[in-house]
Amino acid sequence: MIRKATINDVKKIYDLLRIYGDRGELLVRPLTELYDHLRDFWVFDQGPRQDGVAGCCALQFCWEDLAEIRSLAVHPDHTGQRIGTELVHRALAEAEEYGINRVFTLTYRPSFFRQFGFYEIDRGELPLKIWGGCLNCVKFPDCDETAMEKRLHPGPDRGRGLMTLRNK
Repeated sequence: MIRKATINDVKKIYDLLRIYGDRGELLVRPLTELYDHLRDFWVFDQGPRQDGVAGCCALQFCWEDLAEIRSLAVHPDHTGQRIGTELVHRALAEAEEYGINRVFTLTYRPSFFRQFGFYEIDRGELPLKIWGGCLNCVKFPDCDETAMEKRLHPGPDRGRGLMTLRNK
């Protein structure tokens, strides 16, 4: 079952993200940041008789028409069960509900996101505002993730006035 994360899920989310963080495949977020952004998270809950939280995904709003899918992780024992796919669908549906025009992600798995209609973009097209989290990354400033974007609603880009790396 996919549901919004609760306060009791934070340490489980942290442990799940650490699995991929230790492999260098994901940025591990400190517990304090997870508590701060708890409302951004969806979890796949297997229930109390199973393994509990088997996956997580966050949708973080960045601007009036821009959001980021981040911290997508599925426990290695549960990969191949479409949990990640369902979490991304849920995050995209939430973006739609809020009228978001553009959703982006920074990923090591671009082929996974292509199935949802994401396409690669130059990181310089992203607003400077999103790079605040990157300052804490061990790979900064040599990020090797692929920036990808999906347009949910064709038409004018309401966030054009927002400064990007390209126009700085």
